Amino acid sequence: MTRFIHAADPHIDSPLRGLDAHEGAPVGVLRGATRRAFENLIQLALDENIDFLVIAGDLYDGDWKDYSTGLFLRGQLARLSEKGIPAYLVAGNHDAASVITKKLSLPKNVHVFSTRATESVEVAGHQVVIHGRGFPNRAVPENLVLDFPAAVPNKFNLGLLHTSLIGRPGHDTYAPCSEADLRQKGYGYWALGHIHQPEVISREPWIVFAGNCQGRDAREVGPRGCQLVTVNDSLEVESAEWFDLDVVRWQVLEIDLGGVTEESDAYSRVTKSMAEAVAGAGGRLVATRILFTGATPLHGSLHRETHRWRAELLGRAQDLGEEAIWIEKIKVSTTPVYDLAQLAERDALTKIVLETLEQTGTEPASFPPEIKEMFDVLPPEIRVDVEAEWTESRQASAMDDVRAIVLDALGTKGGQAS
Repeated sequence: MTRFIHAADPHIDSPLRGLDAHEGAPVGVLRGATRRAFENLIQLALDENIDFLVIAGDLYDGDWKDYSTGLFLRGQLARLSEKGIPAYLVAGNHDAASVITKKLSLPKNVHVFSTRATESVEVAGHQVVIHGRGFPNRAVPENLVLDFPAAVPNKFNLGLLHTSLIGRPGHDTYAPCSEADLRQKGYGYWALGHIHQPEVISREPWIVFAGNCQGRDAREVGPRGCQLVTVNDSLEVESAEWFDLDVVRWQVLEIDLGGVTEESDAYSRVTKSMAEAVAGAGGRLVATRILFTGATPLHGSLHRETHRWRAELLGRAQDLGEEAIWIEKIKVSTTPVYDLAQLAERDALTKIVLETLEQTGTEPASFPPEIKEMFDVLPPEIRVDVEAEWTESRQASAMDDVRAIVLDALGTKGGQAS
């Protein structure tokens, strides 16, 4: 019997941008999360006394700022070396040969697959052969699987590859290939990386994305971890068991405010949802984005008094325990309950305002002159990030805020609904 762990995409020391803009953010926990998750991976390997470890790319998130990132990885892999556990690694798009300029020698128990051609390596003492190839460059548009050899007879064949398959939402298409390409090789298990959402594509044969070890933002919600795979004496996968590794659990909490008229009821719904998230996180910090939906009279207040709502919810989060939950963002996707046709009939000026809002809301978003001027004076390395943030969807969101505030003002008198 042979047991191995399949992990991928640790992205050690991945920068979490924008944290300094969030007062009260648990910066230390969040910035150290990728290291702690990787430590959990190594500890699991030791506790389970596995036969070997495979990591399917993107150990790093790009070139090192200094040697501390490489020394951390080396130190963790050395823990495996002390117990005689080998590790097999391939480079992905974030740690491709052309991306990482600093180098450190790795412990003797570590094999890094070539980026020039596919290698096949036998695991000493086991009927296992691992076939793998890393990325020479950040962008790899070709199908690397075509160069992988056919399965070696009387061996358990494992393919180690960083790939998007035929593509997944939210991920660049790298080393594209199809399930049919993988099946044709006759391997018993394909250990894939690059796609951060864990997914078992197939069980005959096993084709698996382990996902990343630690979610890094609100797009990477839910548990993150690795697969512990057991291969029986017949050289077949007997089981693949999921293990959590993450130390911060990202969640999007959707709060339906449909029909809710009182702020106290809205706060109660959020508090209950946050408490459930904390209870289900197994002691991990919950990093959450709160999404308000539904048609509610609170629509205008949510847009107009965002700071007050956020402060109140942050206070309620504190009641759940120190560093139990952190609110990354509050997103308002509610709708008003005003009768716009009735408002338009109230007077001529109101009608003009509503018609103007409707027209503005349907016109394509464009950069205001003030924003363009700001971009012109920013350093190039900062401008790229800012322009990426100021997308049409972000502009549309800002316009939604303006419309909500205006409608709220039109639909109320002295703070009371008209």
